[in-house]
Amino acid sequence: MKDNFDKLNIGVIGAGHLGKIHLNILSTHPNYNLIGLYDINLEVTKELATKYQIRAFESAEDLIKAVQVVDIVTPTIFHHQYCMLAISLGTHFFVEKPITQTTAQAKELINAADAANILGQVGHVERFNPAILAASKFAKNPLFIEAHRLSEFKPRGTDVSVVLDLMIHDIDLVLSMVKAPIHQISASGVSVISENIDIANARLEFENGCVANLTASRVSLKNERKIRIFQPQAYLSIDLNKKESNIFQLIPIEEATEETMIIDPGDGKPARALNYHPIKAEDNNAISLELSEFADSINQGKPVTVSLTDGYDCLVIAHTILEKIAELQAKVSL
Repeated sequence: MKDNFDKLNIGVIGAGHLGKIHLNILSTHPNYNLIGLYDINLEVTKELATKYQIRAFESAEDLIKAVQVVDIVTPTIFHHQYCMLAISLGTHFFVEKPITQTTAQAKELINAADAANILGQVGHVERFNPAILAASKFAKNPLFIEAHRLSEFKPRGTDVSVVLDLMIHDIDLVLSMVKAPIHQISASGVSVISENIDIANARLEFENGCVANLTASRVSLKNERKIRIFQPQAYLSIDLNKKESNIFQLIPIEEATEETMIIDPGDGKPARALNYHPIKAEDNNAISLELSEFADSINQGKPVTVSLTDGYDCLVIAHTILEKIAELQAKVSL
């Protein structure tokens, strides 16, 4: 394994839409020295290398050998290949979500990384959304979670279902909040424009009684990313697009102020006091923050925020949802 330094040498594999965003962030990132880039389109590689004054590598292997960390921002079909190559060459890796195409690939990746003492982090970037970071402090015991992730149609990303493209973000957020095994999953979905599932709904039932209802669409007329969390004596509303979160919370009646809503339940029952207020969130660049935390994990031994196991768990649930959708479609077609 390569020696670690406070500022880590990093290279990027993949120069698509998201890869370009990562390049731009890493070019000025305080935790990394951006060394170079590799993409299967060598012309694009050279063009971006010139723009950022970095080295254009002609192979992924040469790039990985030259750095301490590799940032893998390619289509999912290449994740397993490049992550395994990084492990074999002793290089830590950050890989975009979903971790791999199949759960078997993800399991192999985890075992190989553990055996080689290599760190990997999965790019479930919504964990670092300011609204989530602020609201998560108040999400103590969720009993019902409702998530809507709606997007206008774009050809990019339709090579996979909306479950793996969009819903997987909310699967990860739910799994990070609910500390209990899943008891049951039901789901439905349809293809509208692409050859894959474009709209999907899933219901996750946990052994502790929590239920999560997730809806994802990439054929909507608007972009929306909202999560609502219901728990005893509190309700959280989170807008991931606006990076805002609010809390509705029961408080002792004696702590009521002029802004407090007083509710009289009638039948002689005591009045209840309901407070509503926005939750202060510190603005950030979520991608920059997730990369910063990965650098801290490498340099300081901190636990990886979104581990390879986290990525695997999300993928298992996502594939189970797709299986449930396929089962339902088979019944309908009979």
